Amino acid sequence: MDRRALHEEMERARASFHELLSRATEAELGHLSKGTRWTNEQLLFHMLFGYMIVRNLVILVRVFGRLPAGVSRGFAALLNASTRPFDAVNYWGSCGGPRVFGPDQMAAKMDRVINGLHRRLDAEREADLRRGMHYPTRWDPFFADFMTLADVYHFPTQHFDFHRRQLTLEGAG
Repeated sequence: MDRRALHEEMERARASFHELLSRATEAELGHLSKGTRWTNEQLLFHMLFGYMIVRNLVILVRVFGRLPAGVSRGFAALLNASTRPFDAVNYWGSCGGPRVFGPDQMAAKMDRVINGLHRRLDAEREADLRRGMHYPTRWDPFFADFMTLADVYHFPTQHFDFHRRQLTLEGAG
């Protein structure tokens, strides 16, 4: 995937996120989403969190991408074995996130995170964008067994688009 496409999809998600937050009523934010145990507000935080974790995923690719493939394969297997605790942290973290970040703070955080990802993506060398590692496929449906750094930059938008369809906000679908 080329950089321009990655930048454009992040900007599309940012604009969508701002629109969803600006149009949502307090009551709608408290409604349950479709297919999750989260409210719309908690799911919006979870969608933001997908972008927030990319900074850490980039570091993992930088480290593991330079090591023999068996090292990241073993690391991914270890993480797959810890899926249950991950799922609990993922769920409860998204439940608590809106208590720390209200809608205005979530919008501002999304801006900071996306701006940082744009800068980081622009600074990446082509060779590094092709470097990759194995990932825990049980943690997220958008984690592939092997992901390049470019795939990691694409991941949060796939995650965002999937969860957007689960929101029960007016105009979210």
